[in-house]
Amino acid sequence: MAEGGTTLEYTPTWVVAVVCSVIVLISLIVERTLHYLGKLLKRKHQKPLFEALQKIKEELMLLGFISLLLTVFQGRINTICISKALSKKMLPCKDETKETTTTAHFQTFFSFVPGGISRRLLAEDSSTNSCPEGKVPMLSTTALHHLHIFIFVLACVHVVFCALTILFGSAQIRQWKHWEDSISKTEQDPEQAQGPKLTHVHDHAFIKSRYLGFGKNSYILGWVHSFFKQFYASVTRSDYTTLRLGFIMTHCRGNLKFNFHKYMMRALEADFKKVVGISWYLWLFVVIFLFLNISGWHAYFWIAFIPFILLLAVGTKLEHVIIQLAHEVAEKHVAVQGDLVVRPSDDHFWFNKPKIVLILIHIILFQNSFELAFFFWIWVQYGFDSCIMGQVGYIIPRLVIGAFIQFLCSYSTLPLYAIVTQMGSSYNRAIFEEYIQEGLVGWAKQAKKKAVLRKAANESSHNQANPREESPLIQMAKAGSKETVMEENKSGEIVHGTVSSGTK
Repeated sequence: MAEGGTTLEYTPTWVVAVVCSVIVLISLIVERTLHYLGKLLKRKHQKPLFEALQKIKEELMLLGFISLLLTVFQGRINTICISKALSKKMLPCKDETKETTTTAHFQTFFSFVPGGISRRLLAEDSSTNSCPEGKVPMLSTTALHHLHIFIFVLACVHVVFCALTILFGSAQIRQWKHWEDSISKTEQDPEQAQGPKLTHVHDHAFIKSRYLGFGKNSYILGWVHSFFKQFYASVTRSDYTTLRLGFIMTHCRGNLKFNFHKYMMRALEADFKKVVGISWYLWLFVVIFLFLNISGWHAYFWIAFIPFILLLAVGTKLEHVIIQLAHEVAEKHVAVQGDLVVRPSDDHFWFNKPKIVLILIHIILFQNSFELAFFFWIWVQYGFDSCIMGQVGYIIPRLVIGAFIQFLCSYSTLPLYAIVTQMGSSYNRAIFEEYIQEGLVGWAKQAKKKAVLRKAANESSHNQANPREESPLIQMAKAGSKETVMEENKSGEIVHGTVSSGTK
C-alpha cells in the first residue's frame, strides 16, 4: 500500500472503469459540442466568430497543459522545503486555526461529481512529512490543488464574461441599423439627390451637440463633458451619420452606398477573438496580485479600482475623439458645399494608435473577470466568512464595481469603441466581405508565386545566354594572371638571348 490512500492496485476495476467512462463521456460531449458549433459558424459564414471559438479551444488546451503539469510535478513540489519562520510570512490570513477545514465547503459543493473534487488519488496530502525537523513543504498538495481549481475558474469566467460583453454590446450596436437603413433610403430618394446643397456648419446637429454650448469649446470643460457623455446617449444619430460619412469619404469615396453598420459588426467580431484570449501580460497580472494578497492589505479591494478607472478613461477618450472631429470642422469652416464631412486621423488617439484602445478593453475585461472569479472561488472554496474573503465593507463595493464595469462596458464603451476607432487613418480588413478577403489573399499568394517563378526563369535564361559570363573580380584575377605569365615569358626570352650571345 502506497502512502496517500489506496492505489490502483487495490481499487476495484469496476470503479476505475466507471470513473474513466464518465470523464471520457463528459470530454467527448464538450469536444463534439465545440466541433458542431464551429461547423455551424462556418456554415453561417461567421469566420471571425469561428476564429474566436478556435481561440477558446486554445485556452482550453492551455488549461489542460497547466493541469497536467500541476498533477505530474505536485510530488516534486511537495519535496521542496522551507523554514517554518519563512512559511509564516506574507500570509493571506493570520488565523491559523482553520487550516484543517479549508476544503470543507468546496468538497461539499462538488460532492456530486464522480470521484469527488478532492481527488483522493491525485491531490491528497501525504500522511508523512518528507521535510526535516524545523521545515515544512513550500506548497502542500491541498494548496496546489486549490490553485489548480482557481486557474480553471478564472479562465472559464473570463471567456464567459467576454462573450456576454460582446453579446450585449453587439445588441446595442444593432439598434443603430435603422439609422443605416434610413440613410440608405434617403440616398436613393431622387428628391434628395438633386444636387449639392449649402450646409451652415453651426446649424448642423452634430456641431450643435459636440461643439456649441457651455464649455464645449474649452479644453478642460471639453474633457469634463466627454466624461459625463459616456453615461447617457454616448452615440446619437447625428454622430453616427457624420462619422459614417467621414469614413466613406476617406476610405471608399467611390462607394457612397457602403454599408457602414455591417462593416462595424464584422470588425467587432474580428476583435472578439483578441479579447477572449489570455495574453502573457494578463497571466503576469494574476501572479502579481496573488503575491500581493497579504492579510491587512486588502489588495483585492484596491485592484478593483484599476479596471474601473481604465474604463472611465477609455470612455472619456473615445467621446473626446468625437469632440475633436467636430472642432476641426467648426473651426475651419462656416459653411460647406454638400454634407458635413469630418476627417479621420490617428492623431486623435493615444500615441497615434487606435489599437491601444482594444488592448485596454482587453485588460479591463480580464481584470474584472479576475475580481469576480476570485470572489466566487473563495466563496465556494472557503465560505463567505473566510478571513481571505475580507470584511463585508470591502466585499460589497467590489461586487458593485464589477457589475458596473460589466454594464458600462457592454452598453457604452464597446459600442463607442466599435464606431470611434474607425476614425483612424487606416481601415480594417473587415471592410471587404469574407469571400473578397479570401480572393485577395489567394490572388496575393498567386502573384507572389508567379513573381518568384518569373525571377527564376529570367535568371535561368540569362545564364544560358551568357554561359561564360564571369564576375568582375574573377575577370580581374584572370587578367592579372595573364599579365604575370607574359612577364615571365618575356624574362625567359631575355635570359635565353643573353646566354646565346655569350656562347657565340
